[in-house]
Amino acid sequence: MPRSVRFSVNDLLGRPGVRAARDYVLASDERTLRTQVALTEIPSPPFGEAARGRRMVRFLREAGLSGVRTDDVGNVTATRRGLEPDGPVALSAHLDTVFPAGTDVTVRAEDGVLRAPGISDDGRGLAALVTIARAIVEADIPTRRPILFAATVGEEGSGDLRGVRHLFRAGGPAHDASSFISLDGAGSRTVVTRGLGARRFRILVRGRGGHSWTDWGIPNPIHALGKATGVLAAWRPPTRTPLSLTVSRIGGGTSVNTIPSEAWAEIDARSESVDHLDLAEQRIRATLRRCVAEANGSVPDELYRLRLRISLIGNRPSGTTPADSPLVKAAVAATWAVDAEPELAASSTDSNLPMSIGVPAVTLGAGGEAGGAHSLDEWYRNTAGPEGICRALYTVLLMAGVS
Repeated sequence: MPRSVRFSVNDLLGRPGVRAARDYVLASDERTLRTQVALTEIPSPPFGEAARGRRMVRFLREAGLSGVRTDDVGNVTATRRGLEPDGPVALSAHLDTVFPAGTDVTVRAEDGVLRAPGISDDGRGLAALVTIARAIVEADIPTRRPILFAATVGEEGSGDLRGVRHLFRAGGPAHDASSFISLDGAGSRTVVTRGLGARRFRILVRGRGGHSWTDWGIPNPIHALGKATGVLAAWRPPTRTPLSLTVSRIGGGTSVNTIPSEAWAEIDARSESVDHLDLAEQRIRATLRRCVAEANGSVPDELYRLRLRISLIGNRPSGTTPADSPLVKAAVAATWAVDAEPELAASSTDSNLPMSIGVPAVTLGAGGEAGGAHSLDEWYRNTAGPEGICRALYTVLLMAGVS
């Protein structure tokens, strides 16, 4: 085992600086919650993370980190130097939410529960990132490896991991990272060690369109697309290494008495297996082509034939960090240290990217309890909230090495 994790969490907590950092996390719980609320109430829709990013710049500078900057795609980063020129331990949380511009993100407190879209995913992760930075700086803990703090853009949906991809580009601040830890949502038990891959498609079917009576009988884009989605919904995908296939958005048409000139849909396929994602893509493409061809079958005039376009709009790689890797052992030990039972799991997070290129990566919840993720009814309760942040702190310090 590398020297950075050669000692246990008990050994780690025997060091005065680490105990001081833990005590800081516990004592600053209310401040962490205020940070969480403040960040959540800054709208951060897909591709609109700039305002929340500016607040993160301010928080990380106030935490005492130097060199805080916003990069070309909108990530906010800062590196705390280590004593040795090793690759950094990267600690991240994501700035973006799934909610479109105009969503009311005002936080409401009701009987010990905070309610707002994004309050947990990833308002909690961002607040924990700030608190860990404050704790390490406040306790003045010297680490052998540098620690890269990163608030990333584009983790959700159509963002397609563009922020973390940029961090790991050639010459990027994480290109030589020794490990990667993502803080995403709430909880103190789960250690995500398997990256759930995803492929996402936008489908566009176009036609001539016309009057619903006088032009009735010409190919209808919605009819063809609807038939295709029905066929896909009836397909039973593999269950050994599960594969999901979801038609998640659909639309088209202009009025009730008009044959539409176009119809569109977005489809999401997920699996830990690249082969199964390949199978899903083949099924999606073949089904759509067949249904459009059938709609065009009796139409000799090219002018009235439907046209199909299938665009890949997201390709999240899958990957795994082995259970016997030093990073997973560190996260498991840190979980036990806060009196929680670790549970290894799969999910789709920023960790997918480093996993896919062989960099050890895990995703951790940042304490507390939550529900309703990706809905307007999302909520967060601060049960064992600071303990979850301590778990992440211990994992980071075990990997960075306390001198």
